[in-house]
Amino acid sequence: MKDLLHPDLTFRLNGRLWLEGPTDRMMGIGRLELLEKIHRLGSISKAAQEMEMSYKRAWDLVGSMNQQARQPLVSTQTGGKRGGGAVVTEAGLQMIQEFEALQARFQAFLAAETARLVE
Repeated sequence: MKDLLHPDLTFRLNGRLWLEGPTDRMMGIGRLELLEKIHRLGSISKAAQEMEMSYKRAWDLVGSMNQQARQPLVSTQTGGKRGGGAVVTEAGLQMIQEFEALQARFQAFLAAETARLVE
């Protein structure tokens, strides 16, 4: 491929990684960010607001992830005197960790293949 590229230009490989189920995306960068923000903020609505996403969209994404996972990734509590909230479960924390590791391996692959372009 190197012989096909203009020698005076710099190229790099780029891409995005996501995990798809039979009918819907299970995990990707946006869903990962949503899980991390829910974990940090303890709230789907606060996470959605910080991501400039509608609450309905965030709730739909959480529902989709929970449906596709063996165990729920996010657990919610309805409001009361102290209000509601959301907690990323142990399964959700494991998903965050494993998808981040997968993402790191993907980025390493892209870097290695980019290096091959300039050899």
